[in-house]
Amino acid sequence: MGQASQLLLILMLQLLFVPVLTLRTIMLVKGKTVIAAMFGTLETLIYIFALGIVFQDLTTLGMLVYALGFGLGILVGGFVERKLAIGYNMIQVHTQELPAELIQKMRDSGYGVTHYQGQGRDGVRYRLDVLAARTRMKELRELVEHYEPKAFLVAFDPVDFKGGYMLKGLRRPK
Repeated sequence: MGQASQLLLILMLQLLFVPVLTLRTIMLVKGKTVIAAMFGTLETLIYIFALGIVFQDLTTLGMLVYALGFGLGILVGGFVERKLAIGYNMIQVHTQELPAELIQKMRDSGYGVTHYQGQGRDGVRYRLDVLAARTRMKELRELVEHYEPKAFLVAFDPVDFKGGYMLKGLRRPK
């Protein structure tokens, strides 16, 4: 195998390695340990193979390509993670007025919404708690922006949840 094809192979392996590492980490955080273990096994095989190629013919260029591949792999892994959007987000929508129309539109769109009234520094404030599939975050943000352009949004990544409207009402887009 020539040096150019070795360098290309190292780059390709790193572009595969880091997204697999990303998916393993996500699965582990989401509590899907069996899937995480499978990704971990694949990740280790790719890692050993790529590093073996680098060490077989240790050159500065090989090490640079390995490092560059890792950096580019992070970009690819982030893209894959955003596209898969595994899991759910808990979104808090903070407003100054009770957004009755937004609440109804969210419910009509299949979101479970719980709203609260609280006291802020400058008076009464409202908070909506909405659990949504991560694949629907863009849709939810656009909905809030349309009805409440001045709303303040905060998103959390819930590790676990049980019961409530969510189990029957949460739906992923088709």
